[in-house]
This record gives sequence, C-alpha cells and structure tokens, in this order.
Amino acid sequence: MELDRKKILEYQQNRDPYLMVDFVSEVIPGKSSKGYKILKPDEWFFKVHWVGDPNMPGMLQVESMVQMCSFALLTLPKNKGKVLYLTSANKIKFLKKIIPGDKLFIETNVIKFTRGIALCEGSGYVNEKLACSAEFNLILPDEVKKYNIKK
Repeated sequence: MELDRKKILEYQQNRDPYLMVDFVSEVIPGKSSKGYKILKPDEWFFKVHWVGDPNMPGMLQVESMVQMCSFALLTLPKNKGKVLYLTSANKIKFLKKIIPGDKLFIETNVIKFTRGIALCEGSGYVNEKLACSAEFNLILPDEVKKYNIKK
C-alpha cells in the first residue's frame, strides 16, 4: 500500500505545518511503514532552529518517525482517521544533522500491539546514512477504552 498526500490526510489527523510525512511508500498494516519527508528550505522550523545554522529539531525527527509509524496502526480495520498519541520515547539517537534540502527516509516497525498500546521503533536516513532512531510507545485511546476496568 502506498499513500500520497491526499491519502495521508485521510488516515491521520496531523496537518500543515505539523505534518512530517510527504509520502508513504509501503505499509504493512499492524507491522511496518516506510516513506519520506523532503526538507524544503522554507520549512517553518528552519527559520528558528538555529539562525545561521538551520537544522531539523530532534523532537521533530522523533515526530516524523511517530507519524510514519502511525500508518501501520491506522491502516488496520476500523482505525482510519482515529486519534493516536505518543506516550513515551526511549533510546533516542541523533547521529547526523538534517538540513534544508535533505530527504529524510523513514522506516518504522510495530514491535508489539496489544489492547490499543503499541511498542514501536523507527529510523531516519539521509543519503543512506542513519540520521536518527528511537523506540516509542503509541496509544489508540478508542481502543484502550474498551479494556478499562470499571470499579
């Protein structure tokens, strides 16, 4: 499954300027997703991070991996368009500066998905070199609610 910009907007709720994915080249529902973000020189964050030395902020690198991974969960039956939240991020590594004109290739995997809670991992590459990576937890609140124990 591939998703162009129009399809991306159907599956998840992030919008410009916070949309950190331009194209999804592969989705295996419940398992993985891959794609990219082209870092245009006029991206809003380059204007403020850092003046004279523009680069993609680390947490937006993590956000790009989270958004990419969301497609592996939101393409599962009955999840299209649902809200998905990041609850934690671990083992975060920033290995290469991501600058205007770069193309960030993002690969993500769902390690485990149970009762609306997912353990995931992602990696970002620029010019085939690892630029960033992280493990993170995502939740689908609508799914989690089904398992809440009421007293």
